[in-house]
Amino acid sequence: MSTPVPAPYSESRPLPPYQALFAVDAKDFTGLPAVQHGPVSQLIPELVDQALERAGLSELRHSKRFPANTGDGVVFGFDPALLPFVLWPFLGVLDDILGAYNRQSVGPRIRLRASVHVGPLPDGNGSGDGNGTARNDTHRLLDSRPVKAILSAASDQVTHLAAVVSQRVYEDVVLGGYTGLHPDRCVEVPATVEGKNFSQRAWLYVPSPSGNLVQAGVRPREESVAPNDTSADREQDPATSPGPYYSGNTQHVGEGAAVMGSVGRDITYTGGSTSYRGTNQHWGGGDNVAGDKRVGGAGDPR
Repeated sequence: MSTPVPAPYSESRPLPPYQALFAVDAKDFTGLPAVQHGPVSQLIPELVDQALERAGLSELRHSKRFPANTGDGVVFGFDPALLPFVLWPFLGVLDDILGAYNRQSVGPRIRLRASVHVGPLPDGNGSGDGNGTARNDTHRLLDSRPVKAILSAASDQVTHLAAVVSQRVYEDVVLGGYTGLHPDRCVEVPATVEGKNFSQRAWLYVPSPSGNLVQAGVRPREESVAPNDTSADREQDPATSPGPYYSGNTQHVGEGAAVMGSVGRDITYTGGSTSYRGTNQHWGGGDNVAGDKRVGGAGDPR
């Protein structure tokens, strides 16, 4: 006999337990030759487990809830009490392990997007365990435009992981001060997914920023301004600035595209160079830019 589907709002019922969720998938997995799909699909969970062990999370490795291999990645639930340790040091350790693998591998480079979320999900050893809005949102965050754009913009020699953290996790764990991940290492973004009715506030964390990400301010705050650079304390008139100017600790984009540096190929950005002296960057409405990036403004030969 099939299980009846409960009608929402008809009566009160117990809230399922809160589950933390972690998911990763590989950049450009579908572009790999078919013969490589199986081995890479097996390799990704092995690298994740190595990082869990090295980060001191052996308990989590052996207590995953409703784990699944998605082909180009993995997803699993875990005890929310471990969220601070997943954000720090696990994500950084995973980035290190991916970098070490990519430097010695003769096969395809493994670069991952990751998402971290938390919410109520059924977990009673039933067939529907782990299914619910929180699980869906975890995958939507993973597929969101900002995290894809960041990984595309970064150097494949340096940046091996880009993580997106949900607003709920950011508020409770990061702003709550429970993790070693400092808020200034995170960049605020609107997480949207092409073709999906999904839009949430979220936060990007890139353990090893590179290229235009460094130029645009996606880096630890202590690296943002040289110690003896007094010019960073001077105000600049936005009207006379040769390009966009960000004088606060956030960047607000009302409409259009949020651009990190100059962009070539599909979109050409002809403004001047940018000056950024803050830490967190906010991308407002509009699309965040993916594709190949190049440094410099109009007329730059590079």
